[in-house]
Amino acid sequence: MSRKDGIRFLQLDVFTERAGGGNSLGVVIGMNGWDADDMQRFATWTNLVETTYLLPPTAPGASYRLRIFTPSREIPFAGHPTIGSAHAALATGFVEAAPRLVQQCGAGLLPILVEGEGAGRQLFVQSPPARVLREGVDADPQLRAILGAVKPGARPPAFVEGGRRWWVAEFADEAELRGWHPHHEAIRALALASNSLGLCAFARVGQRDYDLVVRAFPAGVGIVEDPASGAANGLIAAYLAATEPDGALARGYRVSQGRELGKDARILVRIDEDGVWVGGRSHVVIDGRLDWPRGAG
Repeated sequence: MSRKDGIRFLQLDVFTERAGGGNSLGVVIGMNGWDADDMQRFATWTNLVETTYLLPPTAPGASYRLRIFTPSREIPFAGHPTIGSAHAALATGFVEAAPRLVQQCGAGLLPILVEGEGAGRQLFVQSPPARVLREGVDADPQLRAILGAVKPGARPPAFVEGGRRWWVAEFADEAELRGWHPHHEAIRALALASNSLGLCAFARVGQRDYDLVVRAFPAGVGIVEDPASGAANGLIAAYLAATEPDGALARGYRVSQGRELGKDARILVRIDEDGVWVGGRSHVVIDGRLDWPRGAG
């Protein structure tokens, strides 16, 4: 049984200055003998946006291997599971403390920068390389209907790929984005038709303690709205870096996300010659042992 095997389960709050403001994540350690079906069954039961499994690395140079599951399927990469799992690996001693880790996952080997210790630790993952697949409000017939009368920002909507696929759209005004009530079924149809997660929207902000407000709607995986999305923010940053290389946000910025869901996530973005880095703080909220049978239907 699980207690004998020493299976450990942590639940974290990711991308927040203090617990309660970010995105929940489940992390499992020590699941000797679990196969993909066992992992999926437990991830379905937790019903968290993602549940991850920390494993010994199999690739040279990797610090650990990570498998990431939504309640319905395994995915190659996501931002908040990466940051939270790296925090869990350090907090539990699964990996030794170091200024730099390398995560092995479905998206390849991803560098992670480690700054600070304990609850004040900040981690930054290098987002997978991104490219713009399509651009413009007419890039998909469904996009114009979703955005409707929204006043656009400086950049046109775009379809961006980098580890994950997202549609990104800039709003001209923070208040309009925060008060927006999108047609979720239309976003889901767009996501399924384009094999993407859905739509993430952003607006630039002035004279606040954040530079961008972001809302992410990953209807393609059955989630209405995500309170803190590292992958979506990585693609927004890659799009801005590519289209505004000399702009005010070209070296990085601060993101506010999740207030519409009663959260207050804070995500930090850095952009340098190596690419886009997305990071922030995480907090272990639950640390316990699993009593979970293997192989049940």
